[in-house]
Amino acid sequence: MISVDEARGRILAGLRQVGDEIAPLAEGLGRVLAAPVVARLTQPPADVSAMDGYAIRAADGAAGAQLRLIGAAPAGRPFAGRVGPGETVRIFTGSFVPEGADTILIQEDAEVAGEVVSVRDNPGPGRHIRRAGLDFAAGDVLLPAGRRLGPREIGLAAAGNQPSLRVHRRPRVAILATGDEIALPGTEIRHGGIANSNSPMLAAFVAAQGGVPLVLPPVPDDGAAIAAALAGARGADMLVTTGGASVGAHDLVLEGLSAEGFVLDFWKIAMRPGKPLIFGRVEGMPVLGLPGNPVSAYVCAALFLEPALRVLAGGAPAGPVLEPARLGAALRANDQREDYLRATLTREAGGWVATPLPVQDSSMLRALAAAQALIRRPPHQGALDAGAMVDIIRLDAANA
Repeated sequence: MISVDEARGRILAGLRQVGDEIAPLAEGLGRVLAAPVVARLTQPPADVSAMDGYAIRAADGAAGAQLRLIGAAPAGRPFAGRVGPGETVRIFTGSFVPEGADTILIQEDAEVAGEVVSVRDNPGPGRHIRRAGLDFAAGDVLLPAGRRLGPREIGLAAAGNQPSLRVHRRPRVAILATGDEIALPGTEIRHGGIANSNSPMLAAFVAAQGGVPLVLPPVPDDGAAIAAALAGARGADMLVTTGGASVGAHDLVLEGLSAEGFVLDFWKIAMRPGKPLIFGRVEGMPVLGLPGNPVSAYVCAALFLEPALRVLAGGAPAGPVLEPARLGAALRANDQREDYLRATLTREAGGWVATPLPVQDSSMLRALAAAQALIRRPPHQGALDAGAMVDIIRLDAANA
């Protein structure tokens, strides 16, 4: 068995970014830029007012001065004339500063009587003016290639007058569940059978990470059926299977894949849950074989599939983010496998407190749904008292 870090490193080392495409801003959320975003205009395009008030000449702004109101400059409709000695123009936040004016008298410091504006307090030169290009200039690189797009990045690209962006396309992930016992949710479950929770769960996982799930019909524990199902995965960027990865007589994923030219990279990881994990390639397509137990499948997806999707989508290779937390309950010594315990989180003055769920069975989806984090325990770690520091992976933070 190999370690979790080695397994993840071998998976990510062999992945290649998917191609790119042009996407409108509205479809950019979560995508990774394949080319820099360059400003098509200067922002602001001219000197603009930062406040509502009156555009004046600083030389005319002595306290008690009276100025003649000669017009207004609403945002988007600049004043066409020039502010001369003893004159002022009504101005609003975002309005272009009229020619001749060099400071803004805010409305709180002005008294208005008809067409006369009296100065209460001298603003001084250059006050409340945002200079042209304060944010960026035309031709500036606003966002580099490789940046993942969130709401702020999309807002910046829009401000730069970019209606669309060149991004890596969403990775297409084929999902194949195997097992004689599984049936589609909502159908009649025969005696000895269970509902197929892995396919919907993994499809949602892939979609949450910005990928495109391609859910294949589940197949029984039959090597020939598994091999035949691979036809539905052609064109995908990755195939994810669940079930059939252990060592039982009915665990036939390797047999079915091998019949189609599968090249195995590794099988079995020193971790709990999720030891029987498979990785390799068939006709150049990476294949990640997850365990059939739903909790094991999910934990392996969080540790291996999520970083793989990030790399395929153009991001940097990296594992899940580890954060410190204090234990909310004591733990026994760990064995030779790296352990990932489902836990709830509370926030206290000293930071996160992670309390492991009392039962850690790898079939319990209800417990998994209640968990907010995974507690990572290195191999051979000794017993820990409540209050000891541990590393956690926050599930909600990763959207995993």
